[in-house]
Amino acid sequence: MSNQGRRKWIRWLVLAAALLAVSYYSVQSALGPRVVVVTASRRELVHRVVAIGRVLPPARINVGSTLLGAVQLVSVQEGQHVKAGQLLIQVRDREARAALEQAKAGVEQASARLVLMRQVSSRLASESLRQAQTNLDQAEREYQRMAQLQQSGASTQQQLDDARYALDLARSQMQNAQTQADSTGPGGSDFRVSAASVSQARAALAGADARLAETRVEAPADAVVLTRNVEPGDVVQPGRVLMVLARDGDTQLVVQPDEKNLAYLRIGQQALVSADAFAADRFSAEVAYIAPSIDPDRGTVEVKLKVPTAPAYLRADMTVSVDIEVGRLKDALVLPTEAVRDGGTNHPWAMVIEAGLAARRPVRLGVQGEGSVQILDGLRDGDAVIAPAAVPIAVGRRVRPVSEASRAL
Repeated sequence: MSNQGRRKWIRWLVLAAALLAVSYYSVQSALGPRVVVVTASRRELVHRVVAIGRVLPPARINVGSTLLGAVQLVSVQEGQHVKAGQLLIQVRDREARAALEQAKAGVEQASARLVLMRQVSSRLASESLRQAQTNLDQAEREYQRMAQLQQSGASTQQQLDDARYALDLARSQMQNAQTQADSTGPGGSDFRVSAASVSQARAALAGADARLAETRVEAPADAVVLTRNVEPGDVVQPGRVLMVLARDGDTQLVVQPDEKNLAYLRIGQQALVSADAFAADRFSAEVAYIAPSIDPDRGTVEVKLKVPTAPAYLRADMTVSVDIEVGRLKDALVLPTEAVRDGGTNHPWAMVIEAGLAARRPVRLGVQGEGSVQILDGLRDGDAVIAPAAVPIAVGRRVRPVSEASRAL
């Protein structure tokens, strides 16, 4: 075959290939593009509420000093576990110890005065009272004798007046002795003053002892030291937080799901939890508290969960993802969440295939599951729904359905 013949033959082959390609693409265009579809089907749907939260220690304790002074010793480090009553911080206590010794001396002094009142002053007053009574009896007898002698003329008026004066003096001395005896005896004013001095001294001792005890900052409960904001030599004062402790107890989690989930939440519901730092590990938790009010700023409700068996790696304030199972639907019409368009709006819809054409169909959503959602209205069991694709499909365009399983092959 000549060169010219070969060239004609090649041109005919190229033209035939072009015509074949145009025909193929014309047919493909007439049939419509291939689209991946998912099928609405009835099955069990687990309703879950998923929220991000944090590990909440049972109680956070702010530790500080009630005294103004310099720190002598800090005996614990951050992360250390402490027992109730264990020394955390020692404030210098020289002045407090001196005040305690002075208060002890005050108690001894007041007690000695009370003993002196009981053993000496009271006895002396009693003896003086007996002597005054004897003198009064003698003065009364002498006055009676002088009165009889004066009536018989055996004594003068002056002698009778002297006897009366002696009797009045004895009576006055008797009253003074009685007052003294009453004052120094149990229940008397001097005795009460001495007893009050002892009580006052003992109160001062208790105060001094309490001030000395306040120089020791101790752990109020079994706990873990979260933060330490003090070093030896620092000058501390009341109101300053020196350490923060996390009290021992059941580990709790706190999450704040959207208030729209409040109707589904119940005490005792089970949850699966994973910490962001250990995402591959999941542990169980249980809803223990649902706040009685809504946060008006964020539109959320606070939920606390208890962890029966907490992993050793959990730390206070650690971020966790909480998946709470709030219900199960045995026979729900379900569609993958990604197949629902505008699902976060008030007008969700799905693109279905009707008579080979793409059609928009409004749907009403129900319970949200893990990766799927309940369809309450708008679809039937077995309806083919076009999954979102990189190239948008226009409504009314002819399409050819392809299942996800076929596409994978």
